[in-house]
Amino acid sequence: MQKIDQISAMHLAAGALQRGGQRLALIPTLGALHAGHISLMKLAREKADTVIVSALVNPLQFGPSEDFARYPRSPAADAALSEKAGVDLFFTPQAEEMFPRGFSSHLQEEAVSKPLCGTVRPALFRGVLTCWLKLFNIIRPEVVVMGAKDAQQVAVVRKMVTDLCLPVEIIVGPTVRDPDGLALSARNSYLTPTQREEALAVISALRRAQEMVAGGVKSADRLVAEVTHLIAAKRRLRVVYISVVDQHTMEPLREIIPGQCLLAISYWVDEVRLTDNLPL
Repeated sequence: MQKIDQISAMHLAAGALQRGGQRLALIPTLGALHAGHISLMKLAREKADTVIVSALVNPLQFGPSEDFARYPRSPAADAALSEKAGVDLFFTPQAEEMFPRGFSSHLQEEAVSKPLCGTVRPALFRGVLTCWLKLFNIIRPEVVVMGAKDAQQVAVVRKMVTDLCLPVEIIVGPTVRDPDGLALSARNSYLTPTQREEALAVISALRRAQEMVAGGVKSADRLVAEVTHLIAAKRRLRVVYISVVDQHTMEPLREIIPGQCLLAISYWVDEVRLTDNLPL
């Protein structure tokens, strides 16, 4: 595995591979890699000749009161995990090079990014799109691989690719969960055993909603009420939002449309904010 930490070197390496006929797949990450990322690496290998992982804690997507400073960072472990998984290039640009003093060009999507996390974290998707578009321009990947856990991010990036006519195919891998059902996330490392135990009520509630839909329930309001009721029984949990949404536009739905909608949730476990979703 080749490790690259400078933009110019990454641009040259990617260009040389493409001139040699290689199809490139990029997995953009914040680092703190886990089994969910490994699943994306395997998927990328199926879709391309060369697999590239980028790891950067992107300062643009964190608001002033969010956890940028303490977000998990494990560069050595990330490199080792990537190499073991068969990644070809591991790109770790410095934030100071990606966004130098005087950087002032930002990309904002104005529809899909607005509800849900866009409401409570207004810097998030503006920062993600700005960073990812820059990565796309540096690497010029034919394929970008993302995880379904970040459903709104997937929808927002797809919209950017469509709107800007970017020659990129978006591939989405399924959410990977621990055996107890908690969706894998770098922020899970913040949880104490007691907090984690309470957080499991969320996946139980989401699965209950799936069961209700399988049983014929069509009302989104009824599903949201049931999930809210189940989560409210846990002292440490506070709901940020629960919504049944169109998986492409993130618009709220009043009635379940099979195969088209998600039940999306963001919640606090004491001071730790997590997200999850399940298809309905």
